[in-house]
Amino acid sequence: MSSFKEIVTKAVVGKGKKTFTSEHYLETESTPSTILGCWIINHTFNGKKEGDNVKVEGSFDTNIWYSTEDNTKTDVAKQKVTYEELIPITKSDDYDGQDEIMIRAIKQPNCNKAEIIDGKIKYTVEKTIAAEVVGDAKIRVGVDLVEDSDAPIDEEINNEVKEDFL
Repeated sequence: MSSFKEIVTKAVVGKGKKTFTSEHYLETESTPSTILGCWIINHTFNGKKEGDNVKVEGSFDTNIWYSTEDNTKTDVAKQKVTYEELIPITKSDDYDGQDEIMIRAIKQPNCNKAEIIDGKIKYTVEKTIAAEVVGDAKIRVGVDLVEDSDAPIDEEINNEVKEDFL
């Protein structure tokens, strides 16, 4: 005889991933001659559900090393960047809004390009962020009910279990 049991568990009910590219400008105290390096550090972020999207709010610090005075001196310019991004979520099931949002940076923010334009530093940052919506899911499992045919097996298991093991 078959019947069904329902198991309630947490499961991924929606997910999405998106790559974002953004341009930023940085004014320096002295006129830059050459860009020597660009580092993105201290990336922090969190997300919340907003309709069929996850809104990600975050920030990172940019440090740009540059030369000045015809490449005779160097300096580091710093800038904190804040951002808001929307990741569209593909739903696998309907969910009720009592969900947990999990956010991961698949690719941390990275400076792809930095150049000097009209005495300012223009730099491009790329990052990839993934979001998962975790909610309650119900799984229906078929169960075969067998009448007392397992009684000898149950008795054997009961005899072999050592209760003082735990």
